[in-house]
Amino acid sequence: MPGVLHHVMVRGLERQIIFRDDADRADFVTRLAALAESGALAVIAWAVLPNHAHLLVRTGVRPLARSMRSLLTGYAGAFNRRHQRVGHLFQNRYKSVVVEEEPYFLELVRYLHLNPLRAKIVPDLRALARYPWAGHSALLGLVPRPWQATAEVLAQFGPTRARARRAYRAFVAGGAPQGRRPELQGGGLLRSAGGWTAVAALRRGREAYLGDERVLGSAAFVEQVRREIEGASPPRAPRLAPEELMVRVCRHVRIAPEVLLGGGRSSQVTRARAGIAYLWLEVLGRAGRPLAASLGVRPQSVYRAATRGREKGDEWRRLLTK
Repeated sequence: MPGVLHHVMVRGLERQIIFRDDADRADFVTRLAALAESGALAVIAWAVLPNHAHLLVRTGVRPLARSMRSLLTGYAGAFNRRHQRVGHLFQNRYKSVVVEEEPYFLELVRYLHLNPLRAKIVPDLRALARYPWAGHSALLGLVPRPWQATAEVLAQFGPTRARARRAYRAFVAGGAPQGRRPELQGGGLLRSAGGWTAVAALRRGREAYLGDERVLGSAAFVEQVRREIEGASPPRAPRLAPEELMVRVCRHVRIAPEVLLGGGRSSQVTRARAGIAYLWLEVLGRAGRPLAASLGVRPQSVYRAATRGREKGDEWRRLLTK
């Protein structure tokens, strides 16, 4: 299901070390970056520690289970070859928690990025800002990571990057004394086997499913997730070429389609690109690169535009029925 926020936790079998050196960490991050660049998922926050890793991701053009299988199977095979070992590397593969955006989005960004400090891998916030194996440094603008969805986070803190980064830095510093927060993990580190299928199997009865570790959110959110999964399958999305979708959206915002290709940044052009990207990626479930080629922009720009388009999702989805 595209656009769903997940807190993913990966732990070594019997708590063994799964990242022995920088070569291991670099390999894992490179594989994660490739998934983000392909549009498989958006990486919002992440931290790599010696025996586990945390990811806050939003699903994109493929199911989370498929992305995680690619990431972990590829990494485990390379790890075993590098260190001349055999056997399983990860404990129960991984745990995935479906997350309610409010109030958990920013809290999880902060919590994940403070992991190296809590684990005493870095001594203080100054060192955390330079720690290369977490997303914190990219949000501060100290390490360029174009594949990380920094814009989605910084937009919550201020109208300019400079102001947003100052506010974000202060927000993280304010969370440093909080320590471990089990309520943000959705329960013990047990594999949520089956992904959305497992969520669909939540036991009936409010007391039975409110505390289910596979969902982090209010009672209303858990109930909403359960209803969506148990409901009828959505109607088949229409098959549209990028150009046809561009025509529909441009007609709606009253601009000519060729204006999109001129590199303009007017409010109408920005709005049109957001609507096109949202429909293409999150509603039609198509890959980002063909659309990026049609629009004459980089794939990462398409993914950022889709995030903006989500705010007016109902308005854009109506265009597919016209």
